[in-house]
Amino acid sequence: MLAVSGGPDSLALMRLAARWRDRGAGVALHVATVDHGLRPESRAEAIQVGAWARACGLPHEILVWPGEKPKTGVQEKARRARYALLFSHARAVGAEAVATAHHADDQWETILIRLARGSGLSGLAGMARDQILPDGRLLRPLLSLPKQALIDLCRREDQSFFTDPANADPAFERARWRAAEPGLRALGLTPKRLEKLGERARKADEALDWAAEALFQRTKSPESGVYLLEAAEGAPQAALERVLARALVEAAGAAPARLERLESFAAKIGEALRNGSSFRGTLGGCAASLDGRRRLTLRRETPRRRGAGGRGRELPDE
Repeated sequence: MLAVSGGPDSLALMRLAARWRDRGAGVALHVATVDHGLRPESRAEAIQVGAWARACGLPHEILVWPGEKPKTGVQEKARRARYALLFSHARAVGAEAVATAHHADDQWETILIRLARGSGLSGLAGMARDQILPDGRLLRPLLSLPKQALIDLCRREDQSFFTDPANADPAFERARWRAAEPGLRALGLTPKRLEKLGERARKADEALDWAAEALFQRTKSPESGVYLLEAAEGAPQAALERVLARALVEAAGAAPARLERLESFAAKIGEALRNGSSFRGTLGGCAASLDGRRRLTLRRETPRRRGAGGRGRELPDE
């Protein structure tokens, strides 16, 4: 299923997908447009996208974000609503995945934002081309193409498009990064160089995951929720962090939402392992207990004891 908003990037995605189908790809394509109801013209734009989709021989559906709109955090809440609607509709039409038109400029912004926030390797890898999320599979087939190439494609094919004024509104973080783009490019922070950074971060991230998974398997005990951390003694903290994140997923269903909390937790566990001491703490919806024999026990907390460090839910970036 194609997520098409009416901007040049998503309309280019629609036209390229229709061309792919026409060349015998053997796939059934559906198009969906989310009407957030945040601008007076949004409904008319969604209807027009439907007309463009039908001109390409593609079925189209308008998905409406219902209810009163939030006063604060509008973009983040609209993003969550958008993906919930898209994945729900994808399931309804039997689509195997949702495809979005994220492009190289979006990837550039994403890596810069994460760099500024002190992200780890997973964050610096940027957006994935093929990502499995709790609600379904997300594809980003245009990540290697600059936005200008998608605009040029629309113009060559006489495809009109809409421009969202929020893209240039300095009230929003991404708009501020876009405004800083010329100066950053002049300093060498070009999309190509950040794409290379993202590729290298992804490779390092995959290698660390591979090593941590092997280590995690050595820590597992026949007893549910118990991990024998003697196998992890002397492991680098980054590997220990991933072992603990994997254990939290197994014991509570998800790792903690904030990397800083996991880093602090792993540092305390690592210190206890080095000193042969015990440790008690909570993280990711779990009560953790490490004894002097280096046995870590994780037990799910009851709902009333869970605090702000509870489960996070992964969502795709813009």
